[in-house]
Amino acid sequence: MITVYVSIGNSDDKLTQAEWSNYVQVTRNLLRLRAREIHGEWYSAADSDYQNACFCVVLGDDADTIRKALTELRAAWRQDSVAWAEVPVTEFI
Repeated sequence: MITVYVSIGNSDDKLTQAEWSNYVQVTRNLLRLRAREIHGEWYSAADSDYQNACFCVVLGDDADTIRKALTELRAAWRQDSVAWAEVPVTEFI
């Protein structure tokens, strides 16, 4: 199992507000259905110049399949990238 932070954004304003909302919902639904655990979801402030969302999830053996699905969503929503940040070590202190 791995812990991954998945971050999406619309800071370039390619998406309308309605499209951004739909993109967030589709991404969140994918992660909720496929992740073994969800540690959190964070969103940019309503008055921020930027639209961003970050999800911290624990994934199993199908991480590559989820990564591919996120890439397909990114392309479908005309986004240049999705951040995929794997946590190499989790330490409880």
